[in-house]
Amino acid sequence: MTAPSAKPLATGLSLTEISLATESITLCYDQNVITQDLSVHIPEGKFSVIVGPNGCGKSTLLRAMSRLLEPKSGQVLLNGQDIHSLATRDVAKILGLLPQSAIAPDGIKVVDLIARGRFPHQKWFQPWREEDQNAVDAAMKATSITEFAQHNVDQLSGGQRQRVWVAMALAQETPLLLLDEPTTYLDIAHQIELMDLFQDLNRLQGHTLVAVLHDLNHACRYADNLIAMKAGQIIATGAPKDIVTETLIEEVFGLPCIILDDPISGTPLIIPKGRHVP
Repeated sequence: MTAPSAKPLATGLSLTEISLATESITLCYDQNVITQDLSVHIPEGKFSVIVGPNGCGKSTLLRAMSRLLEPKSGQVLLNGQDIHSLATRDVAKILGLLPQSAIAPDGIKVVDLIARGRFPHQKWFQPWREEDQNAVDAAMKATSITEFAQHNVDQLSGGQRQRVWVAMALAQETPLLLLDEPTTYLDIAHQIELMDLFQDLNRLQGHTLVAVLHDLNHACRYADNLIAMKAGQIIATGAPKDIVTETLIEEVFGLPCIILDDPISGTPLIIPKGRHVP
C-alpha cells in the first residue's frame, strides 16, 4: 500500500542516471538477523551479479533492494531517495523484479500474465494501447515463448514458466531490473540464451541489471561487477578479473579449485577440484 507521504521520482532521467544503493541496512526475518550494517552501491548502467553460498543473504538483499523487505535499520536508496517513501507505481516504472519463486493465478494464459507487466504504465480505465501490445510481443519474442501465448501457464514446464516470468519483467520496460536466480529450471541452452539477452539489455540498451546467480562461471562471464557474499556480509566486490581468485572461492564457498582463463570470453573459469581428484 502506498504511504500518504509517498514522493514522486524525478522524471526525464536517462537509463544511466538510475541509481540504487543500500546504506547501513540491517535485514531480519522475525528476530533472525540476516545482514547487518550492509552498504552496497550498484554501478549505474552495469550488470552486477551477487554470488555466495546458500543462506548467505543474497536473495534477502535483492528483496530489500526491490522494496519487498523493509530494513530494520538503514535505507535502500533509489535515485537518492528512501525507496519506502516513494509511490508504488513510480517505483514500478523504474525497477522491475523477477522473483525466485513466482506463482501464477490458476488458469491464466501466458499472454495475459505477461501483460500484467504493463500495469505501471497504464492509468485507470485507459484502453490497451499499441505500445502495450508491442512491449508484450517483444518480450515474448525475446524469451522464445510466442508459440505458447494462448497456453495456460500451469500447463507449461518449469523452464517454460520461468521464461514467461522473465518476459513479464521485460514487458515492464524498466531501466533497472533485479533478477533472483533467473536461470532456475532452464536447460543449459536456454540459460545461455537468457544470459545473452540480459547482457544485450545492459550493453546495447543501457539497462542496469542486478542478478543473483549460483553458477559462478556464468557470473564471471556476464558480470561487469561481482558482489561476493558470505554470512550476510560482502567479502569482495569488483570486476571478476580483479577479484576472483582461488583464495576467494575457497574463503566464500569452502571450495578448493583452480582458475583458468575462459578460452571464449577471457574471464575467470572456475574448475572445482572435488574430493576424488588427486
